[in-house]
Amino acid sequence: MSESRVKRLATTLMDATTDKDPMVHEQIFSALCYLGGQEPEEILNACEEYLRQHDKLAYPHRIIILRAMEAVVRSSLAQLDKSTAKIVIFLASNEMTKSKEVIFEWQQAASNVLVAVGRRFINKVMEEVLTKFQPGVLPHYFIVQTFANLSVANVFGMVPFLNSILGTMLPMLAMAKQDNMKSVFCYALQYFSESIQEYLANLDKAPDPTVRRDTFSSEIFSAYEVLFNSWLQSREAKLRLAVVEALGPMSHLMPSEKLEEQLPRLIPGILALYRKPAEAYYVSKSLCQILEASVNIGSRTLDTQLDTLLNALQLQICAPLDSSMPVPLKNHNEVLRCFTVLDSPSQTAARIPAPETESGNERPGWGPSPSSAQIINRLFCSALQVKPLDLGVHWSRHNSSQMEIKKPFILSSMKLPLQDNSNKVKRAVVHVISAMAHHGYLEQPGGEALIEFLIRQCALPVNQSPQVPRRHSLETEDLTDSHVRDISVNTLFLISTTVDRMADVLWPYLLAFVTPIHLTNALTPLCKSLIFLAAQRQEEEGADFQLPYNNNAGLPSPFALTARLLVAASQPYLGDGRGAASLRLLNILNLSVHKALKPLWTKKIPALVEHLEANTKSSLFQKEWEEKLLKFLQETLDTISDTSWTSQLILEMCRQLNSYNGSPLEKNFLYKCIGTTLATCANKDLVRKQLQELLETARYQEEAEREGLASCLGLCAVTHLDDALTKLEEFVKSDVFKKSAGLFSIFKDRSDHEVEKVKSTLILCYGYVARHAPGELVLARMDAEILRNVFHYFNTKVLGIKVETKDLTLKLCLIRSICMICQAICASSQSGDFTFSRKAELVSQMMDFIKAEPLDSLRTPIRQRAMMACMYLVVLEPPLSDAEKAELIETCLGSVLPLPLPDAPREKEGLAADPGHREPLWSNTLHSLKDLLKSLLHRHMTPHGLQNMFEHLSPWVKSAKEHERERAVEVGAAILEFYREKLNVSTVVPFYNLGLLMALFSPRCTDSLASVRQHAVDCVYSLLYVQLCYEGFSRDHRDESIERLKAMKPGLKDPDVNILFQACCNIAKVIAKRLPPDQMLSLLLSMLEGLADPDRNCSRAATVMINSILKERGAVLLEKGMTSTFREKLNHSMHVGQGDSGVRKGRTLAGTMAFELYTCTMWRALASEPPLTSQVLELLLEKVNRDVPYKESRSFLRGSGAERVATVFPLSATCALHEIVSVRESGPAVVGLYAELFVSLLLRVSCTVGVHPPKNLQPKERKSTGGRGSGQPFRTLDPCSSAVETLKAMLTQGGSEEVVRAVAEAEGWEWLRSMERHHDGVALLASAMAKHAGPKLSPIVKSLSPMLNSLYDSQRVTTTAFFAELLSSNVVNDLILLETIMDSMTARQRDPCTLVRMLALRGLGNIASGSPEKVRKHGAQLLASMMNGMDDKDDPHHAVALEVMSSLSKLLAFVEERDVRSMLLHIAIRIRPFFDSENHELRRSSIVLFGNLTKFSAGSCEDAFFEQILNGLVTLLLHLQDPKPEVIKACKFALRMCGPSMGCPVLCDMFQNHLHEDRTLHYGEFMNDVCKHLMQSYPDTLSRLVATNLFYFKSNWADIRAAAPMFVGFLVLHVDQVHGQQLNLDELIAALTVLLKDPVAAVRMKVAETLGRLVRIV
Repeated sequence: MSESRVKRLATTLMDATTDKDPMVHEQIFSALCYLGGQEPEEILNACEEYLRQHDKLAYPHRIIILRAMEAVVRSSLAQLDKSTAKIVIFLASNEMTKSKEVIFEWQQAASNVLVAVGRRFINKVMEEVLTKFQPGVLPHYFIVQTFANLSVANVFGMVPFLNSILGTMLPMLAMAKQDNMKSVFCYALQYFSESIQEYLANLDKAPDPTVRRDTFSSEIFSAYEVLFNSWLQSREAKLRLAVVEALGPMSHLMPSEKLEEQLPRLIPGILALYRKPAEAYYVSKSLCQILEASVNIGSRTLDTQLDTLLNALQLQICAPLDSSMPVPLKNHNEVLRCFTVLDSPSQTAARIPAPETESGNERPGWGPSPSSAQIINRLFCSALQVKPLDLGVHWSRHNSSQMEIKKPFILSSMKLPLQDNSNKVKRAVVHVISAMAHHGYLEQPGGEALIEFLIRQCALPVNQSPQVPRRHSLETEDLTDSHVRDISVNTLFLISTTVDRMADVLWPYLLAFVTPIHLTNALTPLCKSLIFLAAQRQEEEGADFQLPYNNNAGLPSPFALTARLLVAASQPYLGDGRGAASLRLLNILNLSVHKALKPLWTKKIPALVEHLEANTKSSLFQKEWEEKLLKFLQETLDTISDTSWTSQLILEMCRQLNSYNGSPLEKNFLYKCIGTTLATCANKDLVRKQLQELLETARYQEEAEREGLASCLGLCAVTHLDDALTKLEEFVKSDVFKKSAGLFSIFKDRSDHEVEKVKSTLILCYGYVARHAPGELVLARMDAEILRNVFHYFNTKVLGIKVETKDLTLKLCLIRSICMICQAICASSQSGDFTFSRKAELVSQMMDFIKAEPLDSLRTPIRQRAMMACMYLVVLEPPLSDAEKAELIETCLGSVLPLPLPDAPREKEGLAADPGHREPLWSNTLHSLKDLLKSLLHRHMTPHGLQNMFEHLSPWVKSAKEHERERAVEVGAAILEFYREKLNVSTVVPFYNLGLLMALFSPRCTDSLASVRQHAVDCVYSLLYVQLCYEGFSRDHRDESIERLKAMKPGLKDPDVNILFQACCNIAKVIAKRLPPDQMLSLLLSMLEGLADPDRNCSRAATVMINSILKERGAVLLEKGMTSTFREKLNHSMHVGQGDSGVRKGRTLAGTMAFELYTCTMWRALASEPPLTSQVLELLLEKVNRDVPYKESRSFLRGSGAERVATVFPLSATCALHEIVSVRESGPAVVGLYAELFVSLLLRVSCTVGVHPPKNLQPKERKSTGGRGSGQPFRTLDPCSSAVETLKAMLTQGGSEEVVRAVAEAEGWEWLRSMERHHDGVALLASAMAKHAGPKLSPIVKSLSPMLNSLYDSQRVTTTAFFAELLSSNVVNDLILLETIMDSMTARQRDPCTLVRMLALRGLGNIASGSPEKVRKHGAQLLASMMNGMDDKDDPHHAVALEVMSSLSKLLAFVEERDVRSMLLHIAIRIRPFFDSENHELRRSSIVLFGNLTKFSAGSCEDAFFEQILNGLVTLLLHLQDPKPEVIKACKFALRMCGPSMGCPVLCDMFQNHLHEDRTLHYGEFMNDVCKHLMQSYPDTLSRLVATNLFYFKSNWADIRAAAPMFVGFLVLHVDQVHGQQLNLDELIAALTVLLKDPVAAVRMKVAETLGRLVRIV
């Protein structure tokens, strides 16, 4: 019987192999192995029988069984008897060869079984397999592979068979036609060769010590010939790899003479396979074995192959490595092994000749043989790319005397790496150069090339962005140029400062690399090294040391060094701070530059360097720095005062110009240096010659070149004005201007374009000449020479007709030249007497430029530059006429303000645009407009001048377009600030237009744009201070009320209506306080016009300001008799609002004001009258309570249900209540009607949840369209939301702010609006009321109690929820309300609404929280209510039962034990079905309640309740795998509570220690231990526990279905053999067999595991 059950278990598992899940397959495999571990013989026989009987079973399922058989055989091989082994061998052999086709996994599994058995029964295995290995017949693929694997698994048993196997196999090689057969023969030959080598290496342990290598040599060589000559040429990669892998081990068994003979063919043949990168590792491995075999036989043929070998190996050793790819890493190691084999002692001894010449004399300094040298050279070059410090540096550090003669050889070997572009190679070369420098290599001929290489690496681009490496290298990531440069810079400085012997090599050799421009990036490290080396020489030779020009013809001249280093210093922070380095080098070379410079340079250069160190790239002003350098150059030339020296410097600077063609900034500065030097040169011929050469050779197409050339001529004109002007005029007569300017010049070709650039440069030159030349000389030549030529070059005439140029550069250069000419005139001491005759013409030209610019875009700086030129022009004499000024202002405003928005991000409401984020061109244009207007205003600093300015600006300030309004107000603020700062009032005069300007800007303080609001405040601020100045106050006087305006600015960023309204009132008060009486009427009349402002905020602000000013200063109108005038204006404005032009604006304003003023304001006004407030509230409450709260209407959509629509009057009354209780004065009335208001509004909320607003309301009445007069936004007229908001306002006004805050923090107000969670919101409200408004609850409870019988379910739900939550607070006990409310809750158990019944039971349970001492008194009544709720029949979703269980869990802690014991078992039995409820809340509550019941199980109920624990134990343990975490926590709690009642201390301790709620549980280990202790303490319960688990085999939850068989498996694992007999194994196996077909793989896995464990009790 026992055997049949083991077999049945095995058969059940094997039947399940058809499962599709691989994890289940693995578990079946493990289970079969477990069975086999207990009964190996029977399981192997069962498997053999099953496979034999199920001949049609698919091979994937047969594989599982074969794998299990292999595992069983391996684990019990020693105990296996021969008969079973024979059966297994026969089965495996048949399985392996059943199909002639190769089915790899199936036949491999069978082959593995044979190999496993062959470890002990080799003869029987060979006896079976050899029957299928017959001469002349091509064997099965896996027969050959089995031979191969057996030869490795059992070397000593298999090698004696190999001679005969090889003899049979060799003829078969020619028969193999398919690649897979050829591959398996190669595989077998490889393993045969390896096993033979192992056998021969351990002959002392071998059964037959007479076996020799020669025994197999001939067969192996025969096989080699087939493999190498035929199969290696295959196109199939797998076959080639198999051949290569076989040839390596086979080479050790080939006859020595044959191997020597084959090497010339074998090695090239193997090396040829390196062309396939994927095969490299296998090729290297085989090659290494072949080389080892060759070295072992002392082969000399290897010498002839050395070059080929080294070339191939070098390519492999240089291949990049990636640690994430192990195969290339293995290949690298194999290649290194090849080098090791080639350099082995035996190989080296065979190659190094004797240290004698042919004559027998000793050859001095003999070294390695040519072949050894080749290896060194190859490895050296390879090491530079892979491991530079491993070889190259090692040899460079070798200090033996023999290495001296090798230095030239090693230096010459560096030529190839120096040309490599790989950054890794470059880095390696730098390391090697560093090492060579320490050991004298760089002093050898050829060392200069290494130094030059190092400097070239220092000149690589600085701060290059690192590229993302394409692959991760073994040792480091891919290097960038920046990395190589950093290493090179450090190396250069180290060898310059730490290697003493390098000083003579590097000094002054490094100076030759200072002047080449292409090495600019290396300038800083070069300067640092040269400074250190020069300081050393200065210490050695004294303070008067100079450069040795006599011995070093290649050194740069003093002039070249001065020009180069000075220009390099112009961009001081580039290239790691080349400015300071260049200046320091100049300083230390002062005597070499000129003997007279030491005192000056030692003083000036440190100051310049200090200035650089005190700044950063961002803080340094480039223009100021260049001026410092030019001044330094000027002082240097003045100190030298040598015309010859200066002339040579000029020539050198001009010679270097072309070198800077790729560096425009440096070239521009070099031009300035040339101009400065020319100005100090006394040789006028040289000056004229160089000016002419500069004009002829300049690259006019480049902007920096034009700028530089113009600067040069300007600086030269400081002392050579006439020469500069003469050369400019002469240049015009050169070939450049000889082209015809006739009719055909209209059609511009390329040459004409170039001429325009030349003209642009010449115009710019005249501007710079005028700017730099002496003022008194310039004025005399202004009209005749400068302006005449400027206009001549700018104006093009064709047939006497002026043609407008379209060249942008020409226009810009003209504008810049005009600016500089104007600045020169203003700076002249004679400017006051100078009349600029062509001023009007120039202003007109600038306006033409501005008008020609498109109004739809801002692409060029023409506008900005032209306005800047006008700014300089307007200050010159003669002044512009009023008409000219007006035209200029209108032109500029009309060209700038309407431009479309720039591309920079626009501000949104509430966020001011940051000027720093504006587009630079736009910012500069607006800045130039402001400067021009300030310049015009500055000539007329009077109220009239200010008024004229704002007459042009006012329409833009009132523009309907936001961007125009924003710019206009910003410009206005700038003008007013300028006026305030520049105003100088000598006599007290009236500021007559203050009211007009204030009315223009003050309403803009509430503009829709935040930036406009802030600028408008600035305007008001400036206007008020201007008024104070006109009243006689000093300009630095500060008024406290006006200063408060500045403090308002940050708040104006917020678009909140309340904030803007308050700010508007505050600003109006300040204006009213400071405004003169005579300006009052003009201000009010102007503001009336603002009522129709296109910006709605501003029109409202005008209204607010008029009201505020009238309140503050209305008496002034009465005193002055101005009321009639104001009234007439107001009536006129209203009349105009009805007319054609203002109908729309008037209607909009009137509509919004009507709703705000005539509805909301009315109710608020009633609230401000205390005698009426209470009466109004009572009337409104009556309206809310008396009328029907909603009506049901069916939607027109077919199939839709009825919807509830609010009735109008209660909704209106609710809104009116909100308006009244929102007013502070209504407080006393609200307190007096607190309970009535609270109850009515709470019930109103309950009746409007899910109710729609009336459909006859217009959209604009439903929700807000803006702010109210008070600044508060409208509420939406959603019925429920309006009721909730009114309730909140009522609580706040009634002194219950804490209640509102507490409910809001818990999101209770949102829940009150929700249909699903309304009762939860009511509970939160009740809790807050009990906590913060307890004394007010008595009248509320009294008023609410009748609502328990309301016709509306919603009102009964709300009232019950409110009372239920009150019972959780002790306040009801203090107010003597407990019994009343408890009786009400008990009565509600018969309510037809399920939710009411549920809430009533919740309230009874809450007594345990609010008044626990009352639970003992009313315990019997409470428990009776709970039991009635438990038996509720009208509870389809068990909501009442759920509440009962939750409440019982709370009550049990306080009731008397006698009250519980009478119904303990009834409760336990009643809640037991809920343990497996689909509702997780029911599961949780019932399980928690069960845990709480255990506290009452002592005494007479102990035995009976222990039975209940045993009944529920399996359920509780299985639900530890429940899908809901809260249920798992409940189970842990219940098990901890049940532990002490189980009578097993160990199990109790386990429950207490492992089942903490917040601690994760390893379920499998826990259940294993639980089952162990259960079977030790209660072995008789096995069948009961298993039967309960069988019930859960059909659970709806997969985790529990998986846990149940696992539970059974652990029980079986730990039960003893005797008690295991109580199980009905047939029933259990049948149930498990059914469950083995479960759709969830995890369940099937656990079933398979359990089936395996059943072997213990069968």
